[in-house]
Amino acid sequence: MDAMTGGAKLEEFLRRTAKKVRNAATLKVGFMEGATYPDGTPVAMVAATQNFGAPSQGIPPRPFFSNMIRKHQNEWPDQVAKALKRSDMDAGQALTMMGHLIAGELREEIIDTNEPPLSPVTVMLRYSHRMDEPVTFAMVQEARRRVAAGETPKGVTASGAKPLIYTGHLLNSVEFTVGDDRYAFDTESQSFVLTAEA
Repeated sequence: MDAMTGGAKLEEFLRRTAKKVRNAATLKVGFMEGATYPDGTPVAMVAATQNFGAPSQGIPPRPFFSNMIRKHQNEWPDQVAKALKRSDMDAGQALTMMGHLIAGELREEIIDTNEPPLSPVTVMLRYSHRMDEPVTFAMVQEARRRVAAGETPKGVTASGAKPLIYTGHLLNSVEFTVGDDRYAFDTESQSFVLTAEA
């Protein structure tokens, strides 16, 4: 790498570097517009609700996305620099490498999020109806009644009592785009994404 001191040398270094960086691109990582659950609910809306919470609906924040950014954001500049070097300064290739990395970090955070635990009513609901069956108000009321009566669901598994991964749909909907190229693991939704440009 070129050594630099002084204003004129810095400006010249930046001009040379800018000429080397090809194909400026934008990276978006998260839950893209168009990705939906089978009932049509946008995945991005569910992700944002889980991340920030919805107290009026009894949903506490489970800040998986915010935590992932907080944990890794200071690592990304060096990783982008290394990716640019490995890709011979091709921003599109470098951001594709970063997209794979950050999407993996986001999936890992979804898997690692265990707090706050699910409410007993939510766990009861998971074991009292089929996964593909829409939850109705009557079902919630019945689950509340059963929990209040001291009933616990039989055969609770770790994934059934864990936040964020019950159906796997949220986890499998993490994707990224670089410019117009999409690297998807599912279909599209109103987006809830981290965006970076190079």
